[in-house]
Amino acid sequence: MPLNIACLHTNASNAPLFDAVAGALPGGALRLTHCIRPDLLREPTPETLEGAARLLRDLTGGADAVLLTCSTIGAAADLVSGGPCPVLRADAALAEAATRSGGRVQVLYAAPTTCEPTRAVFDAAAKRTGATIEMRLVEGAWALFLAGDTAGYHAAIAAAVKGLEGRIVLAQASMAGAAALMQEVSPLTVPGIGVMAAARAAVLARNSR
Repeated sequence: MPLNIACLHTNASNAPLFDAVAGALPGGALRLTHCIRPDLLREPTPETLEGAARLLRDLTGGADAVLLTCSTIGAAADLVSGGPCPVLRADAALAEAATRSGGRVQVLYAAPTTCEPTRAVFDAAAKRTGATIEMRLVEGAWALFLAGDTAGYHAAIAAAVKGLEGRIVLAQASMAGAAALMQEVSPLTVPGIGVMAAARAAVLARNSR
């Protein structure tokens, strides 16, 4: 019986990225469902975070795990805890993976609103391992994304990686497609790490029932 992972996105174009990861697993092990709420992609005020938290609570019904994929409102997942269905923030899983070995971690982001939430979750993870976090805005990339120029968006991200040293992280799910344009580095991306973290949590939750 497949594990049921409910995903909350703030952009519809991100859902296929997570489906691709789940589809690559053997035997149909995961089944993803998607809730798309672009209206939540704004400054993470207390009201915005509480609204997202209510949605996450609703999504726990019938799911083995819930995955919040938007880094801007990632803190909403922290407001939902204690229930039998785990609720995870994909950026926290990404931060844990990126900082696990310590060292220098270059965190690229495109949307200005995601800077502080992303910095907070990466700094928290880095304190446990001694990793050094460097936040880097990809200038002009978000305007390309909002204009629907996905190719230009990914090209700008790939260009921004050139010459950087350390572990490269693409902090937003929408940035994942840029990895295919990078020949010298293999950046960590949200969809793969987020899906696998949710799957592990779902297995533990199901086995504990």
